[in-house]
Amino acid sequence: MAQLVEQDSGKAARILAAARELLLRRGVKGVTIAEIAERAHVGKGTVYLYWGTKEDLFVGLFARDFLAAVDEMIELFGTDPDAARPHRFCPLLVRTALERPFMRALQTGDADSLGILLEHPRSKELMGSLGPSELLYAVLPVWRAHHLARTDWPIDEQAYALRALLSGFFQLASSPHALNEVTVAEPERTVSAAVTALLGEQTAGAAEVRATAEEGLRLLHARRAAVLATITTTKE
Repeated sequence: MAQLVEQDSGKAARILAAARELLLRRGVKGVTIAEIAERAHVGKGTVYLYWGTKEDLFVGLFARDFLAAVDEMIELFGTDPDAARPHRFCPLLVRTALERPFMRALQTGDADSLGILLEHPRSKELMGSLGPSELLYAVLPVWRAHHLARTDWPIDEQAYALRALLSGFFQLASSPHALNEVTVAEPERTVSAAVTALLGEQTAGAAEVRATAEEGLRLLHARRAAVLATITTTKE
């Protein structure tokens, strides 16, 4: 089974920790491999033993944020199938992305932090596999099939509206003054209510909710494995 390099190497773990700290402080443009190596107490050559380029190292950091978010969802679905309901899953997506700085930066298009890596093919691949919008698009047919979302609306239009709704919440969370300082006391509850208003009232029974969670788990495990493979088959 593929595993992350830091699970076997203390040096790799220190390099990742140093790179993360510097990247969060100064952004992609302001960090060099030499600085990362110095902070991690290793030689520059040691960094290149694990990552062929600075870009590989940084995209690997991004991927780890996505993997951590998916692991949280997998654990929750396994213990609480009700979390697969739209009004709970969507706020969870927003919260897990906003809590993880690299997921947040990719989702909101933060060029100041990520620079050209915002458009890097592997960054786009991450968003395409485990980005909140893509996960929503993948799970929407499951909700519709199990009476957790209205079906009297073409699915592409419904998916577009749902993505637009969640993207708006991401942007507001990142730029809270964008709407003349309009704020709410409990944003997650507002997200939940908005999703219910968009998708309609749910009529699913307990068995259908469990089936939804099981399908969600299969989807999450498959996409997690695909992302893990991309960062364990490179030089690291």
